[in-house]
Amino acid sequence: MENTVIQRKSIELANYVSNLKFEDIPDHVVDEVQTLIFDYLGVTLRGSTTDSGRIAQEFQEEYGSVKPEATLIGSGKKITSQAAAFANAVSSHSIEMDDVDDLALFHFSPPIISAALAVAEANHSSGKELITAITVGCDIMKRLSDAMNPNLRDRGYHTTPVCGVFGATAAAARLEGLSSDEIVSAFGLAGAHASGLMEMYGSNMQKRINPGPAAQNGIVAARLAKRGYTGADTIFDGKRGVLRVFANQEDGSALVDGLGEKFNLGIEYKRYACARPIHNAVDCALNIRPDVLNQLENIKEMKIFRHPSWAHYHEIKSPKSIHEAQVSLNHGVAVALVEGDAFLEHFTDKWISHPEVKRLSTMLEFVPDKELSRGVSCKLQVVLNNGNTYESQVDYPKGSIQNPMSKEEHRTKLALLAGEHLNRAQLIQIHEMIENLQSLETINELMDKIH
Repeated sequence: MENTVIQRKSIELANYVSNLKFEDIPDHVVDEVQTLIFDYLGVTLRGSTTDSGRIAQEFQEEYGSVKPEATLIGSGKKITSQAAAFANAVSSHSIEMDDVDDLALFHFSPPIISAALAVAEANHSSGKELITAITVGCDIMKRLSDAMNPNLRDRGYHTTPVCGVFGATAAAARLEGLSSDEIVSAFGLAGAHASGLMEMYGSNMQKRINPGPAAQNGIVAARLAKRGYTGADTIFDGKRGVLRVFANQEDGSALVDGLGEKFNLGIEYKRYACARPIHNAVDCALNIRPDVLNQLENIKEMKIFRHPSWAHYHEIKSPKSIHEAQVSLNHGVAVALVEGDAFLEHFTDKWISHPEVKRLSTMLEFVPDKELSRGVSCKLQVVLNNGNTYESQVDYPKGSIQNPMSKEEHRTKLALLAGEHLNRAQLIQIHEMIENLQSLETINELMDKIH
């Protein structure tokens, strides 16, 4: 009886990946996927200029240039799909400005779009085919997260690579034209590569590597299965499958509930260059800033109230590098108060060593508050020497579904991140191509514009 249930879920997911038609995807999901691609390109372009992005590209240029079929975003060089997916995934996760799900547990685009674009370019897939592949990839990644979290995160696993390898596999399998039986095997093979730990913070590049293997191995799993390599059909909820092993969960109903009918992806975007749960606190600081701007030196006490489930995450009073600063709520709040923003340049050494930013960062006290409405909600309290107190609570930060970025804000973000890579004419051209992606005959037309 148990095997029947296990196989039903695996086969049902595979049938979904294989059979979903573009016409069955709701218009708002198509728009969501196009925005996701647009956001991904800007983030990946800038990420390719970081040390972690550069090293990943150089590594894959050396070892992945046997078959030039997919673009290294940022350099324009062509290498194998697997190698390009790895390097692009690292780049896209290297500046803390990639998209995020609505619960701030994982990032869709580094594993999924990196894999999908690389395979789509190699196969000269159409815009509609790319959108469909990304849709099934994101849907499956979100369903897995819903089935496994918060246990997955609480046990110390990083959701982006653990669930992302299955999303990347689904997207690659769809673009490679796998049959349902082959997709079942591809999922099994993806399970052999599911990994990623939350032991990744500090003055190092550790966090940025995590989606790279997920993107690469999603393609590997799909292409091996296409050649006849078989994988376990019990990978999702077998006795030693991902649900039980990674999350101690037996209920896999979230994997298939409303499959093909419900597309609750919950994709959100980052206006600030730091870990998503910090954005609420940054918005609090920006709300308070007009009241204290001319008296920052008179701030004597600051408290950040957070839900107990997130209470002391990202508490780093004295970050030593950009890597630490981008996961330091202390720094995010302090630099937002001092400078009025928290974009990429505000996490560099200039601001890490800024005397007033350092003072405010060290001062901030973290307080658990179970009365806050959401897990990532924040309430900031600022007290001046004269006793005046200012408070702001933010439940939904800028870029969230409830407080979305406008199209113009997305365009501005891409322009700022693309920098010297793209001129104004190229930016306009890319924007128009993505807005009309479903009519694009081959995705290569878009990738030829990305350098």
